[in-house]
Amino acid sequence: MTRDNRQIGAYKRPPPPPIAKGSADIMAVRRLGPNQPGSFAFTPENEAWTRATIANYPPGKQASAVIPLLWRAQEQHEGWLPEPALRLVADMLGMAYIRVYEVATFYTMFQLSPVGKKAHVWVCGTTPCMLRGAEALVDVCRQRIHPEPHHLSGDGDFSWEEVECLGVCANAPMVQIGKDTFEDLTPELFEKVLDGIAAGKPPKPGSQIGRQASCPEGGPTTLKEFAQDFTKAGK
Repeated sequence: MTRDNRQIGAYKRPPPPPIAKGSADIMAVRRLGPNQPGSFAFTPENEAWTRATIANYPPGKQASAVIPLLWRAQEQHEGWLPEPALRLVADMLGMAYIRVYEVATFYTMFQLSPVGKKAHVWVCGTTPCMLRGAEALVDVCRQRIHPEPHHLSGDGDFSWEEVECLGVCANAPMVQIGKDTFEDLTPELFEKVLDGIAAGKPPKPGSQIGRQASCPEGGPTTLKEFAQDFTKAGK
């Protein structure tokens, strides 16, 4: 038998399985949204901030500022990154456009299409949160915002997606909205968070059951006198 590809055994490589629809394919393939603005420019305040940020890096290493600049652009542009902003950041840092595109499409913290005007909800779906009820929070999103992730609610105020670990495992389940985390959630408490944001009165970030940081739910079990002093001091 020769080593011709047609005669090495009878093995034939199977076709790749289709990518499931939903959040999994969005995680695997991330592309810029089809509807893009014609231009993007930083506000004077953000322009000054970007210049100061770039100056923190030594000559020849300005590309290290790409993530903070993209994040500031996203914050300015209603929570998502338009294509003209990628080109602007690339020009400011002396980077090839494709390099900035690679960063923006790799990190899921960057949204590539419009998100809710008031909130884009990240629901943590990793093991601790899943064991503590994250699926019920996803159900709230499906019922209240949209049946599928990465879609706007009817009024355009909210959108959502399920993400990997957000680092608040001790206070699971939780969601992140912008820079804030809302922890120790039940479906009812999550509804209250969304109600507050919708009304322009977002609740205080952190535990929604009054837990201090990630202390035990029933309060401290050791060093109680120090915990009381800490609470009295308002720290």
